[in-house]
Amino acid sequence: VGQFNAGQSNPTFIIESNEGKRYVLRKKPPGKLLPSAHAVDREYRVQKALYHTDVPVAKMYLFCEDENIVGTPFYIMEYVEGRVFEDTTLPGISPKDRSAIYDSMNSALAALHNVNPEEVGLNTFGRPGSYFTRQLKRWSSQWELSKQHDIPEMPLLINWLTKNIPSSDETTIVHGDYRLGNLIYSADEPKVIAVLDWELSTLGHPLADLGYNLMHHEQGPEIKMGLKGLDLKSLGIPDRDQYMKKYCSR
Repeated sequence: VGQFNAGQSNPTFIIESNEGKRYVLRKKPPGKLLPSAHAVDREYRVQKALYHTDVPVAKMYLFCEDENIVGTPFYIMEYVEGRVFEDTTLPGISPKDRSAIYDSMNSALAALHNVNPEEVGLNTFGRPGSYFTRQLKRWSSQWELSKQHDIPEMPLLINWLTKNIPSSDETTIVHGDYRLGNLIYSADEPKVIAVLDWELSTLGHPLADLGYNLMHHEQGPEIKMGLKGLDLKSLGIPDRDQYMKKYCSR
């Protein structure tokens, strides 16, 4: 048994059997937790439901609520061998493969949003409608419960977001933390083979995922992994408008 360095919002371990087969165990952390946080049961449910769709996810094996086994509820899933890219500029990758890596990320997100929740048994996975309003209320509350000191900009941000909630309202399955670092790519080709870290998934507005996925396009290189101001064309990385257009075509 070994522990992964990443994905530690919910502690994640690799398990190897006597036969050499590897699995992943992901568990709720111990101690006092914020309400609705670290929902490993929801992670298991959504990935199991999506396994036979076009959304690339690991195979789920079991979920256990018995806290006497490893201290907290946990689930076991398939170990997916591949590559994880944390740096959005993809150093050491050719422009052609960078383009394909971003295109596959785009394709997997569109595939998720094209899944009919009812057809995969996820119609009760969240409340339909008013997603942005509910998210704003939830994260404002989480901020108040977990803050260590006041940040003057936070009330201004919350107020601005409250006044600028989009008028459109549609519902799909959303990931909630869809970014390059939460994807496993094939070792042999620039293709997503598994989407990870479904802790924040629910029923919500698909543009929330898309906007979050494009966040680095709006951040300069002075912010970790920011893409704004870089020569994206020479890097082989689609700009924001190209990425959105491709997503909408799917």
